[in-house]
Amino acid sequence: MGTIFGGDTLYELRTSLQLAELERNGGMSPRVSPLVHLNDVGSLLNRAGFSMLTIDTEDIVVGGYPDLVAMCTDLQHMGEQNSLIARANSLPRDVLLAANEICKSLHGERGLDGEVTIPATFNVIFMIGWKKSETQPQPLARGSGQVNLKDVLQ
Repeated sequence: MGTIFGGDTLYELRTSLQLAELERNGGMSPRVSPLVHLNDVGSLLNRAGFSMLTIDTEDIVVGGYPDLVAMCTDLQHMGEQNSLIARANSLPRDVLLAANEICKSLHGERGLDGEVTIPATFNVIFMIGWKKSETQPQPLARGSGQVNLKDVLQ
């Protein structure tokens, strides 16, 4: 039925900006849009009238960014920008430079050439559900299976 980015998406960027703003400004403003968490997706689908829900998640790591500016440029090209109305309009240069160094020290990966690159993790949530109707497949009664799952998984 659909996919969305989950709550742990871009945690490298989020944590680095938070720490840099706390260090430089003594407080922080939301720089990355809030995202839905995995355990909330099932509740939302259920409240929308779907049943027999299947929800899965996968982390996709895009690596090799030389700095946060390159990562943010790619995010802008994807159309992914902070959509919050109550947000700071600009990111001060000193906060960006501090966030870049924090991100490299906390999340950076040293390559064979010795250069430290920054990964970007996208937590993708996959979801499917059935709208209630007479033709909807019904789950089998508990304990009606012919094969024990423990035997299959061994």
